[in-house]
Amino acid sequence: MTSPTTTDALTTTEATAYLRRIGAAAPESPTLAALASLHRAHLLAVPFESLDISLGRPIRLDRASLLAKVVGARRGGYCYELNGLFALLLRSLGYAVDLVSARVATADGGLTDEFDHLALVVSGGRLEEPVLADVGFGEGFVEPLPLRNGFERRERGHLVGLVRRDDTWVSRERHDGEDWRDCFVFSTVPHPLTDFAARNEWQQTSPDSHFTRSRLASVLTPTGRVTLSGDRLITTTQGRREETALADEDAVRAALADRFGIVLDQRTSAGPPL
Repeated sequence: MTSPTTTDALTTTEATAYLRRIGAAAPESPTLAALASLHRAHLLAVPFESLDISLGRPIRLDRASLLAKVVGARRGGYCYELNGLFALLLRSLGYAVDLVSARVATADGGLTDEFDHLALVVSGGRLEEPVLADVGFGEGFVEPLPLRNGFERRERGHLVGLVRRDDTWVSRERHDGEDWRDCFVFSTVPHPLTDFAARNEWQQTSPDSHFTRSRLASVLTPTGRVTLSGDRLITTTQGRREETALADEDAVRAALADRFGIVLDQRTSAGPPL
């Protein structure tokens, strides 16, 4: 049976604009090294952010809306947007990509519901084995992870890896002196983006969604990460964390423009100020 997620791709013009957005050149062939370079470039250029939810603006997952927001307006997004659009780019470059449903590990040892997170399983091209790609998890792995039981790699001072558990895969991480921590659990069953629509709506509207509780933006940097959480700006540089309280909404908008490249338009909304 043909996968429901391996055919839709960007046009040459759309892919060129997207590659320009992330500061990357089109690879000569769909290799693992090229995929790793695109993955890293995306994380460095496109923030993980849920600002539209705080602004009361609906997040739409159709192709035109994704391109307009991430490429045209130079915004970021969250998993359904970023991985949904990245999948279209990768297919246009010769990779086969499946959208897969993931359940995020919670602080109490549980898991969120199915379709709470969207990740990508990439194969085809000149890849020797499938890999997990994810440019929409916030503080996740920097380069794709081979779908290999027990695989681990050191990235930026900590370990990231995958382990097989029953009929699922677990993306996990371990910091020095600590135990492995599950990040999310997923299966390789492919889904169309429409399967994530109900959960996308829930994320935007439910009081139980952490996205409705506080605005968030986060982006990888060459030396660490910068995150806006509520009215706090958190900068991590070579493992050193600094936190600054932003005085008002003007300071928040200035930080978004300066640190994330996000300039919000002035449309009115039903949400709080930003």
